[in-house]
Amino acid sequence: MQDLILKNCKVVNENRIIESDIAIKNDRIEQVATSIDVESKEIIDLDGKFVIPGLIDDQVHFREPGLTHKGDIATESKAGLAGGVTSFFEMPNVNPTTTTNENLTKKFELASTRSLSNYSFHLGASNSNIEEIKKVDINQAAALKVFMGASFGEMLVDDIDALDDIFNYSPLIVVTHCEDQKTVKKNEEIYSKKFGDSLCAEQHHLIRDVDSCYLSSSLAVDLAKKYNSDLHVFHLTTEKEMELFTAGKIDGKKITAEVCVHHMYFNESRYADLGNQIKCNPSIKYESDRLALIDALLEDKIDIIATDHAPHTWEEKNQSYTKAPAGLPLVQHGMQILMDFYHQDILSLEKIVQKTSHNVANRFQVKYRGYIREGYYADLAVLDIDKPYTVSNENILYKCGWSPFNGYTFQSSIFMTIVNGNIVFKNGQISDNLPFGMQIEFDR
Repeated sequence: MQDLILKNCKVVNENRIIESDIAIKNDRIEQVATSIDVESKEIIDLDGKFVIPGLIDDQVHFREPGLTHKGDIATESKAGLAGGVTSFFEMPNVNPTTTTNENLTKKFELASTRSLSNYSFHLGASNSNIEEIKKVDINQAAALKVFMGASFGEMLVDDIDALDDIFNYSPLIVVTHCEDQKTVKKNEEIYSKKFGDSLCAEQHHLIRDVDSCYLSSSLAVDLAKKYNSDLHVFHLTTEKEMELFTAGKIDGKKITAEVCVHHMYFNESRYADLGNQIKCNPSIKYESDRLALIDALLEDKIDIIATDHAPHTWEEKNQSYTKAPAGLPLVQHGMQILMDFYHQDILSLEKIVQKTSHNVANRFQVKYRGYIREGYYADLAVLDIDKPYTVSNENILYKCGWSPFNGYTFQSSIFMTIVNGNIVFKNGQISDNLPFGMQIEFDR
């Protein structure tokens, strides 16, 4: 007896689309076959809808502990379910910071009774925690996050000797935020003097400019080559940075690259109408940069797509430009953004799945997730590809309660999300009595 059979699926998996049924028993995919006609507790006819592996978002800020007025593990993982996100890796810049193994373990304990999707966490680097880094359990932490810019206090790693040690000794993949703080500070002084009290979000991409990104990204790549480190560069934003990366399959690469959905979607012209809503670090830049990122994605220079979901309250974002924090909420709408690219004949479904599930699982050596395979966990998203979805106050699930896409109609919807065999979202509604997600396992 199966627990659930999905009939008449179009399964998007491993660079092909096949018509198939999927049988699920307990938390695993039991069978993938053209026709499955056995007893099951529940049978759902998907009538030709596309079924993809659940998204693994390797870059989110869920704000817990210490910043839970913005969001928390429960609210933001729930929002992700409505976006087809079944697993996430969360960032260390919380309060207290996740720069010790003790604090890392505490976050896992928090998530075990809060997260509604599968979870892991990045250990954070600092200028002085190399001994903590050396002791990390490589089968617990997802990666080592190094803020080479756009952070403050102990989370900003700006000491070259510390960076040398990190790239030399880290037992984990090093994942980086790359912006050169000296360049950013110099630009802040220039544009503050030029615009005075009129300084606003329309100057954000001039302050956090192409050079600030390239200087830092090239340093990270040079360090990785020097020490033969595993490096993954988060949220690239510039055409110039693309020269640092190599096209090809992710398997075997030591240096990999990532783009986020908002940098693929917006350009600097949108600061005029959205202002601080799209203020983020690294900044959204020029149309030429946006197009170059998409080209690099198609050429497999960029290996992974993420959201960098980073919620702040509406009140915080409506402060003046200099006071408004950087970041925007995205985990509920990342897949819908990508489906708009599909409708524009820019991205294929196979490419979207490769960049949001397969490659994340491969790069971070995630165990039994990221693919639709017999024996793998039943983490699935079902797409209603021709059903429009309008973002509104009523269906935004983020704790912060807003989105830069409020009022926008996407061309596709998420019909259903399944986590560990459980239907957690269906036809616009979060299921009742949701089970908690699992800690992600790694095969390292």
